[in-house]
This record gives sequence, structure tokens and C-alpha cells, in this order.
Amino acid sequence: MTRIFLALGSLFVSSAILLAGGALQNTLISIRASMEGFALQSIGIVMAGYYAGFILGCVMTPEMVRRVGHIRVFAALSALAAASSLIFAIEASAWLWTGLRVVVGFSFAGLYMLIESWINERSTNSNRGQVLAIYRIIDFAAMTVGQYLLLLADPAGFILFSLVAVLIALAIVPVALTRIEHPSPPREAKLNLRRLWAVSPLAVAGCFVVGLTNGAFWSIGPIYVQQMGYGSAMIATFMSAAILAGAAAQYPLGLMSDVIDRRKILILASTGAAIAGAALMVLGTRSDFAMLAGAGGYGIFAMALFGLAAAHANDHAEPDDFVAISGGLLLIYGLGSVAGPLLSPSIMTAFGPSALFGYTAAMHAALVVFGLYRIARRRSVPASEQDGFIIARPTTPAVFEFDPRSGD
Repeated sequence: MTRIFLALGSLFVSSAILLAGGALQNTLISIRASMEGFALQSIGIVMAGYYAGFILGCVMTPEMVRRVGHIRVFAALSALAAASSLIFAIEASAWLWTGLRVVVGFSFAGLYMLIESWINERSTNSNRGQVLAIYRIIDFAAMTVGQYLLLLADPAGFILFSLVAVLIALAIVPVALTRIEHPSPPREAKLNLRRLWAVSPLAVAGCFVVGLTNGAFWSIGPIYVQQMGYGSAMIATFMSAAILAGAAAQYPLGLMSDVIDRRKILILASTGAAIAGAALMVLGTRSDFAMLAGAGGYGIFAMALFGLAAAHANDHAEPDDFVAISGGLLLIYGLGSVAGPLLSPSIMTAFGPSALFGYTAAMHAALVVFGLYRIARRRSVPASEQDGFIIARPTTPAVFEFDPRSGD
């Protein structure tokens, strides 16, 4: 473990700083847009812009790296992301903010891809599992820290936007000073829907539903808490409860899926997420405890679904197809994440803030129904033939290259 930190410490530091800055910005933009009087539908469009940019970044970054190299692309994307973060505070315009969110999403996708490809370059077949585990711990911890950075200043002011820009700028330093050799350009993410559907219809549906629901949660969840009359402290705690509960539950659910038909665990998790969403819709307004317990319940089940769906798809794929299949599923997730923030605000406008979780509950319930249908249509993969579950969160295709299941 010490050797891993010595070899990859600078990259882990950069990723932690970026993840914290990205988490802060995401929550900040959501609640600041509401403070500025943006309509819910406009906020949804603004927040969806990030995911549209993220998809573009996953597709275009590899070619940029081939043209000018890792360090130059990293510096350019960092400058774009930092500058965009400052422009948000200068002019409150829904259309301007949507364009800025596309730029930020594009930039962060490229930055994550570059860091993850560097990490992959320094990983070996014997330590890939440990490296991925450390990266995931840093991932969840930095996202939690990012939520609580919201408490350092008033979201209505300029300071938090400046803090995001500072964090992005600081993330350049460890990478610029690293002595790690430049890796090969990361692989371009490609979407072959017909092939993915042939491998696993349930995995495709699962990743799309995860995008529809978690995209709405990350984008509109802070506004749900805000409209319930709470301030920054409760918003940060609510979002963190889902993050930490999701981190704690991924391994137990994954372990269960290694010994039981993975589809049944996916259905179990979907059912749990639907129940948690329904509970938040009905009981979330009754007390602080009910709201936070509901967020934790949502995190426990909803945050594990992408990893379960990706693992199920790869149970049916050829070993050499792992990275391609997982990268395609990531793009499916991205498309769902664009749609989620666009759909959920209209439902909240019509039925009130709690309807956000009525929406997520309905999506998860639909996935349960489709999962039961797929069980009736296709035999299960014997447990002895399944690949082991690895905690997975949708970031960029490059992260799948140092997943132990990639076989590289």
C-alpha cells in the first residue's frame, strides 16, 4: 500500500482536489441558480449541460492528447474549467450558465480521463485491485469534503466560485511536477447500442435508469432540500449522507452479487432505491432525521446500481471486451444523466419538491419490472463463471482500463 502511494501520490492528490472542486461546484450552481430566480426547468437545462459536455469530453479528449500531449491538454482544460467557474459569478444568465456547464463538463471529463490514464500506466496486474480501491476511497471522500466546502461562505457571493477556481488551479501542480512518464492516449469512448443490447439489455436499461435518477439527484437534490426551507448545512449533510451510505453499501451488495444471480441483487437494489425514494416523497418533510435517513437509504441502493449493471454486462461479454463494454455503458449513463435533470424539474413544478423522489421511485420501479422480465427470458450465469464485483462509479472510460477485470 505504501509503495502505491509513493508511486501514485501526486495523481491521487490531483484527483482529490479536482473531485472536491467538482462536487462543490455542482451543488453550488444548483442552489445559486435557485437563488437567482431561475425557473426549475431552466435549472434543469443548466445542470444537464454538464453531462452533455462530459460525454463530448470522453469522446474528444483522446484525440486532443494524441495531437499535443497530456500535460498541455491537462493545463488547457484546467484553465477552461477555472475560468468558467469565475464567469458564473459575473453574470447570472440561464443560457450563459448552460454553455459554461457544457465547457465545465467537457473539461472535467478530460481531466479525469488524463489522471485515470496516468494511474493505469503505473498499475500492474498484481496491484490493480488495490489501486482502484484507493481511488474509490479518495473519490467518495473528496466528494463529501466538496459538499461541506459549501459552508465556508455564502452561496450568494463570489467566494465559493473563486474557491472552485483555486482548487482546479491547484490540481495542476502535482501533475505538472510528476515524474511519471506520459502514458499512451486514453481510449476513445464509443457507443454501439446494438452490440450492448445484444450483450445485456438489462445492463443497458440499468445504466440509463441510473443516469435518469442519479443525474436528477445530483443536479436537483440540493434544490429539493432548499425548497424544504433548509440552508447550506442541511444541503451538504443531505448530499453527504447519500454519498457515504452509497460508499459503505457497495461492497456488501457486490459481494452478494458474486454468489447470487447478479440480476436478483440488481433488482433488490432497485427495489430498495424505489422504497427509499417513496419514503423521501412521503416522510422526508416530517423531520431532519427522516430526510437524512431517506438520503442514506437512497444512497445505499441507488449508488450501487451502475457497478452491478456493468458487472452483469461483463458476465456475458468476452474478456477482451471489458473496457469497450464498460465505456459504452458509461455513455448510456451519460445520456440518461442529460435527460434526468430535464425531466425531473417539470414533475417538481407540477407536484411540489417531494415529487423529485416520486420520479426516482417510479424509474427504479420500472427497472425492477424489466429486471423480472429479463430473468424470465434468459438463464443466469453460474456464480463460478461470473467475474468478481469491483466497486464502480461512472467517471470516465479510462478508469476501466485499470480495473482488474480488464485483463490488460
